[in-house]
Amino acid sequence: MTTAAGFPTDRLFLIAGPCVLEDEALNLRVAEHLATLAPLVPGGIIFKASFDKANRSNPGAARGPGIEEGLAKLARVREVTGLPILTDVHLPEQCAAVGAVVDVLQIPAFLCRQTDLLVAAGATGRPVNIKKGQWMHPEGMKGAVRKVAGARPAASEPTASGVASPMSDIATTERGSFFGYGDLVVDMRSFSRMRAATGTPVIFDGTHSVQQPGKGEGGASGGLREFIPALTLAAIAAGADGLFLETHPDPDHAPSDGPNMLPLGTLEALIRRAVAVWEARR
Repeated sequence: MTTAAGFPTDRLFLIAGPCVLEDEALNLRVAEHLATLAPLVPGGIIFKASFDKANRSNPGAARGPGIEEGLAKLARVREVTGLPILTDVHLPEQCAAVGAVVDVLQIPAFLCRQTDLLVAAGATGRPVNIKKGQWMHPEGMKGAVRKVAGARPAASEPTASGVASPMSDIATTERGSFFGYGDLVVDMRSFSRMRAATGTPVIFDGTHSVQQPGKGEGGASGGLREFIPALTLAAIAAGADGLFLETHPDPDHAPSDGPNMLPLGTLEALIRRAVAVWEARR
């Protein structure tokens, strides 16, 4: 099972949850459903949600509860469900406070080259998931991983020859590359290339990969959620070690990223198919 110790390198694992923290009822509804699905996933499930959506397209868009209230909400989810918790950080000064509460810190794709942020995240000693920027090639993530690894209290760097240990405290995530204006495409070669370059397990973000930046209503990001299952299964077949899927009971009325979120009621079926593909790949 995925724990605070890091990410499995030999078992499929899942990071899932709503895009942003909402009220306690919604947070727990999603998390408790995920907890019932966790036994289906060989490497377990990590609950994810953001306390601040700091890169919204519109200045007036909802951003979330903020760090203080958000960390309390995340702690409550873990208390009730027992699931490990992940959230993203945007500023170096957030890392210590976040690392004192959550199990895993995440570096957003747009910030994956910010040295001070990566170093601060690494210095917490917590597992860190680094999302690959939409403009970066897979091998370019080696520098980001080295920044986190080099800041560890007892610094140790993953081997670039591949993943040998059953657990890793750093993961990288493929979430698509810019394909002209307002669209993303996934290069399925990225999983083996990024793993070879960084020595980390590589996660596939099946929901943000179908995002259409700036193409939604009022200039917000749009998305094509109907392609989530096909891309997710293809990524597992192509070698992804883990999955990242944002999910919500009612995506069309979610405060952010609704068009590219998976309806909560459809998640179990996709998990079962993904595990079957992973088993066949083995």
